[in-house]
Amino acid sequence: MLDANSSYLIVQFDWSLLHWNGGILERLAEGLVIGDGGLLFALEKRGYVKAGPFTPECTVENPEAVKQLHREFLRAGADVMQAFTFYASDDKLKNRGNKVSDQHTCAGVNAAGCRIAREVASEGDALVAGGLSQCPTYLNGGAKAAVQAEFKIQLDEFVKNKVDFLICEYFEHIEEIEWAIEEALKTGKVVAATMCIGPEGDLHNVTPGECAARMAKAGAKIVGANCHFDPTKLLDCVELMKEGLVKANLYKDTYLMIQPLGYHTPDAGKQGFIDLPEFPFALEPRILSRWDMHAYARRAYNIGVRYIGGCCGFEPYHVRAVSEELTAERGGRIAEGSEKHDMWGAGLKMHTKPWVRARANKEYWENLNPASGRPHSASQSKPDNWGVTKGDDSLKQ
Repeated sequence: MLDANSSYLIVQFDWSLLHWNGGILERLAEGLVIGDGGLLFALEKRGYVKAGPFTPECTVENPEAVKQLHREFLRAGADVMQAFTFYASDDKLKNRGNKVSDQHTCAGVNAAGCRIAREVASEGDALVAGGLSQCPTYLNGGAKAAVQAEFKIQLDEFVKNKVDFLICEYFEHIEEIEWAIEEALKTGKVVAATMCIGPEGDLHNVTPGECAARMAKAGAKIVGANCHFDPTKLLDCVELMKEGLVKANLYKDTYLMIQPLGYHTPDAGKQGFIDLPEFPFALEPRILSRWDMHAYARRAYNIGVRYIGGCCGFEPYHVRAVSEELTAERGGRIAEGSEKHDMWGAGLKMHTKPWVRARANKEYWENLNPASGRPHSASQSKPDNWGVTKGDDSLKQ
């Protein structure tokens, strides 16, 4: 999927040596890349991120916590360590009350995030990605130049720290992500772009198909969706994105990417799980099982998605399930974290109780309908559906 003018070289993946060669496009050309999971929510649960601001200053305050989580995702089978730089633009860090110090600026946080990700990636054969996300300057009605200036500060650190590629992720408006892609391309690095939208499209009603086509036309080689919705809804969205790319004659030159929530969100409205009353402190009953992850990975691959990862709610064992489901598609490559785990529970044959031993088979787990254990729990919730977006005074920060 490289154009005739590309300077990239296809470097073959040698399965017999069980390691990768080449960058993100070369790996995708070989077949499949597994992304990591939701560092933000996982670190909040572990006590290192403050819910509400959801900013990544723990890269400088608690680097060992970030490093350990990266390492767990690597062991689970992730091929990419995405530096923990979500929401690390200076405008976001400042208006959320961060300390005034060199470390707690966008440059300081992002540099630390890149160093940690690189250290862990070097322990295996993973790539390092630097990520940009939506910024308050855009929601406040800032001009294109002001928004791109916030992006450039982040990008300068990514270039300085030699990340392997860039991900523009978690954008609700196609216009803003186009600006992000445009600025990111100035670095000369490969750009992936994912929007936090569902089948209804962005917050100004631009359809998923048009969003995908516009991201590709802006220069992103990898496009798709991340966050806000569960695998089912987000895969529905990515299917519409694929249709849009095909219609615009862009599909053959573009890879599909998906990184959904690790929560069931069938009742979420247009703005996703943030509108659910359980957000963010009571989402645990919605967590996907590892068997849900197997189904997600298989459907994603069958649709044609070749960059398959996760976002908020995805823990290392979720990524491990994705990796295990697609073992054959990965040339038989087994993650380190799977060496003591049997995908369909074969190890349960060693359990003391005979009724547990009887569960050591694929059919049992594939057909299980798990109980919630909550006698008075509703099956779904009524989302708030505020429906506000850029230009609304309540969003100004």
